[in-house]
Amino acid sequence: YIANCPFHNEKTPSFSISPSKGIFKCFGCGVAGNSAKFVMEHEKINYPEALRFLAKKYNIEIEEFNREEVRAENLQRESLFIVNTFAQKHFTHNLLEVEEGQNIGLSYFEERGFRKETIEKFQLGYSIDSYDEFIKAAKAKGYNIDLLKKVGLILEKNSRQFSFFRGRVMFPIHNLSGKVIAFAGRTLRTDKKIPKYINSPETEIYNKSNVLYGIFLARNTIRKKDECFLVEGYTDVISLYQAGIENVVAASGTSLTIGQIRLIKRYTKNITILFDGDPAGIKAALRGIDLILKEEMNVKIVLLPEGEDPDSYVKREGRTGFEAYVKENSKDFVFFKTDLLLKEANNEPIKRAAAVNDIIQTLSKIPDPIKRALYIRECSSLLQISEKIIINATNKIKWRDITKEQMQKKQMPIQKTQKAENERFIDKEIEQIHLAIEDENIAIKPQNFEKRTVTEQGLMRVLLEYGHKEIDIEVPVLAYIISEIEEIPFQNKKYQKIIKCYEEHLEEGHLLTSDFFISHEDDDISRTAVDLLCLPYQKSDNWEKMHNIFITEMVLRFKEEIEDLLNAYKLRHVMKMIEENLIHIKNIKNPQVLIEHLETHKMLLDWKKSLSKMLGIVILR
Repeated sequence: YIANCPFHNEKTPSFSISPSKGIFKCFGCGVAGNSAKFVMEHEKINYPEALRFLAKKYNIEIEEFNREEVRAENLQRESLFIVNTFAQKHFTHNLLEVEEGQNIGLSYFEERGFRKETIEKFQLGYSIDSYDEFIKAAKAKGYNIDLLKKVGLILEKNSRQFSFFRGRVMFPIHNLSGKVIAFAGRTLRTDKKIPKYINSPETEIYNKSNVLYGIFLARNTIRKKDECFLVEGYTDVISLYQAGIENVVAASGTSLTIGQIRLIKRYTKNITILFDGDPAGIKAALRGIDLILKEEMNVKIVLLPEGEDPDSYVKREGRTGFEAYVKENSKDFVFFKTDLLLKEANNEPIKRAAAVNDIIQTLSKIPDPIKRALYIRECSSLLQISEKIIINATNKIKWRDITKEQMQKKQMPIQKTQKAENERFIDKEIEQIHLAIEDENIAIKPQNFEKRTVTEQGLMRVLLEYGHKEIDIEVPVLAYIISEIEEIPFQNKKYQKIIKCYEEHLEEGHLLTSDFFISHEDDDISRTAVDLLCLPYQKSDNWEKMHNIFITEMVLRFKEEIEDLLNAYKLRHVMKMIEENLIHIKNIKNPQVLIEHLETHKMLLDWKKSLSKMLGIVILR
């Protein structure tokens, strides 16, 4: 099957699925794997979660360790989801059907401009202003009061039970699967002694540090747009979504956390944070944004006009005006922060020094050395400080942070830890240089490398597809090929990994199939296997129907195909040996050594001639 890829935008289909092999691959963006991998990528969940997802879909029971314990734990979690779902439906019923909810809650949402379909999509609600109305409703429906206590919907004090949320409009908070895990309640009273928002306490199913409001509805659009808007409030999310800007989330009433950042990172590496004009709020939020940089993400800041927030601005300007403003006014976070702090310092030496140190702290959080170097160069110009000073200061902070982190993990003596981490940091920098040099070498001498890998690729594909079979060969294909290439190992490191797996299992008498490698935990191995098995082309029926050109399937002349591949592989190796031997001959001065190399040269030429004859080709050099 072929279709448009669900992981990137495209007009011409390049997403291929092979049911017989149980694999998929996009020849546009490169994502590939088996059914579990597809679910992992599409739903952004881990491997065990993907297996459970598929098992549930097809009613397959999974055997797990500590089965009874796991079953009891899952039952407990499911019960918490069930009581939260009841609460959500109850609050929504209050909002739409009960007079108090209609007069207070619904009128509030309508004043905010929320349409009925938006209210239903976000499952908004209202909690009646009563200590026991919710409790009575839950008991009448037969729900377990202890479970309602666990999710924080009911509190108990001095043997008296009362509802946690009373007289508030309700915002259910959903997990990635769309299940209600918690609630936020907003009071509509003007009494400043009453908190404006209250949230469910943390529970077994709700950890506010790992949750983003609106993520369930926004995730697919975030992936498609490859950008996430981050706002402060629940109503900001709802208003933007209603206006057609669906890739928007809020931090659920907390400062931005690592867990929330990594949740966004599942879908995109690009975050645009929308701020209103409050300088104090912006400065407080900037501290958390350094965490985003540390996660190797790209951050832009948009400062809305004074007195506006995302909710009010999108209502006034509409989607088109809002998007135009964002596009025109988005600014890279590092430069935004630099500009903000320098303006605030106002050329006062002490304040300016503090601003410089703050910016250097931010630069030190950028893991990519190339990206960090580019930022340092730009900031050097803005701060009017030499690059060398900023680099030295940045490195000191990086080493200090690494040392502190390792101290907490390993509790090693600071001197040993610092030395080890300094070396590790330097090694990472050197590695980047080596990668660049390797790329240059490949660009200079691609010919031999490409020829060599083409034959390796062909053999590797045969191994994966037919290695466990016996077709026209007295021994399994796997054993035959491995014995033939034993003295000429593959150069490709990923292929070497696969060959090593084959060899280890062959010693134990096991013949691995392609499924083993497609589902391998090593991403290099699984991706390589899928890439080799999923070809970007297929044979057209028109070759035979229209042109009378008949193509022999490999399985019909299997032995010849394998021998041709092996001979081609050996021939490349022999030709490489001839070239290397000729280089030695040019530099030899000792007559005896020269004779030995000439004899080797003659033997290699005979070998080349023999292999060429078997392949039916003529080599002119």
